[in-house]
Amino acid sequence: MPAPSDITALILAGGFGTRVKDLLGDLPKPMAPVNGKPFVEWIVRWLKAQGVREVVISTGYGSEYVVNHFSAQPVPEMNVQCVAELQPMGTGGGLAYAAAQCGASPEAWLVLNGDSLIFANVAELCNDLGEADGVMVTRAVPDTARYGSVRADATGCITAFEEKQPGAGHINGGIYLLRHSVLESFPETRPLSLEREVFPNLLSEKNGLRAHPVEAAFLDIGTPETLPQAEAFVTENQAQFA
Repeated sequence: MPAPSDITALILAGGFGTRVKDLLGDLPKPMAPVNGKPFVEWIVRWLKAQGVREVVISTGYGSEYVVNHFSAQPVPEMNVQCVAELQPMGTGGGLAYAAAQCGASPEAWLVLNGDSLIFANVAELCNDLGEADGVMVTRAVPDTARYGSVRADATGCITAFEEKQPGAGHINGGIYLLRHSVLESFPETRPLSLEREVFPNLLSEKNGLRAHPVEAAFLDIGTPETLPQAEAFVTENQAQFA
């Protein structure tokens, strides 16, 4: 099984951030300033604390802001590369395109969104991978109606993704550890969704997809209501960052 130092993290930072554009102006959402640093840098610093050293940021709208920031203010001991999508590629397409552009083929990829963060333990994710094709972080919520739920059996193997229904359950936490071999079937030139296309197909595979439930602090900065919560979130969780 891989160690955190053996994997490469891919931060998906290509979205337009339409809902928070009034608060950020021309800045892409992952570059939202939080306690003196862009939010995406806090993600990189969390990865550093987890033992990850290789990071690729998949950018789109406003890519120059991301590139210029990490060129001028690199995070010590971290190798951060930026790959600009020529068109929106989705979560799977962005991963395949970034991997091809970087020429990277680590044992596994840690895929996470550039506008949210949940404090999973990356070493435990690596241990959970076992023989599986991938591991999905899940989190418990009192009502899955807004999200859709993730069903897993007693061994932790995901058995179904269910449509939005009321009631308590586990939802997708937005962090995935995927073997590089899974990418071999991905097209590099068209959009592809991990959540809608890749993961449902993995459920029928022998090694499939495992759930990794966590109870940890979570933040999504994608709305005008949640973006202002970012400073308190970072301040209260300083021990999570390096």
